[in-house]
Amino acid sequence: MDNDTHPSGAPWRNFYGRFKGKTLRPSQETYLDEDLDALSPGPISWEENPDRNPINLASVFGDVPLWLEIGFGGGEHMVHQAAANPGTGLVGCEPFINGVAMLLGKVRAAGVSNLRIYPGDVRNLFDVVPDATFEKAFLLYPDPWPKKRHHRRRFVTQEFLVPLHRALKPGAEFRVATDIPDYVRQTLQEVPKAGFEWLANGPEDWRKPWGDWTRTRYEQKALREGRVPHYLTFRRI
Repeated sequence: MDNDTHPSGAPWRNFYGRFKGKTLRPSQETYLDEDLDALSPGPISWEENPDRNPINLASVFGDVPLWLEIGFGGGEHMVHQAAANPGTGLVGCEPFINGVAMLLGKVRAAGVSNLRIYPGDVRNLFDVVPDATFEKAFLLYPDPWPKKRHHRRRFVTQEFLVPLHRALKPGAEFRVATDIPDYVRQTLQEVPKAGFEWLANGPEDWRKPWGDWTRTRYEQKALREGRVPHYLTFRRI
C-alpha cells in the first residue's frame, strides 16, 4: 500500500524509506543508549505526548534563533552548523536510526551541545511546535522517490510544505539541496505554492553552494558518480 497509518488512525504517506539499515556497531549502540535521551527536544512522539501538547524549545535552548534540519542523514551538516553557530539552537529529525547513531558519534567528537535530536518523522514535531518557531530550515538530499507513482511521497508536496510553512517565522529561510533534476523541478513547482519565494537571480544560482556549506557524505557520493548538486533557497512569505 502507498499509505501508511498515522498514530491518530488517519492515512499517512511517508516521505522517507528505511528505518534501519546495516547492523549498528557496538559504539553506535552505546551512543544511542547513553546520549540520545539527553538530546531530546521534548515530548514529541505520540507515545510520549498523545494529547499533542505544545513543547517549549526556549526552555531547552534559551532565547536564541532556532533552526530545523529535516532528515539529517549522517549528521555532517548539522554538526557543522552547530559548531559554526553556537548562538543558535538546532533541531534535527531523522527516522533512519543508523543516521541518528552516526550523528551522535559526531556530536561526541565535536563536543557541540546546541542541538537536539528527534529520531522520527518531522511531522510529529510540526504537531507540537508553536507557529512561527524556526528561523531557518534545511532539506538536504531527501529521499528522491524516483518512481513517478511515488512522487507524492516526496517532502516537496503540499502535505508536508504547509505544516513547514506554519512552523517557520515570516521571512525564514528554507534551503533545499538535491542532485535529482526532477526533484528540482518539483521543488520549484510546489514550494512557491505553499507560501515561499525563490531567492535566485536566475537558474545558474542553483549551482552555487551556500557560503557556510559543508559537503555531506551523500553529496560526495553524488559527485563521484557524476551527478550535479543543486542548491535552492526560499523565503517564507
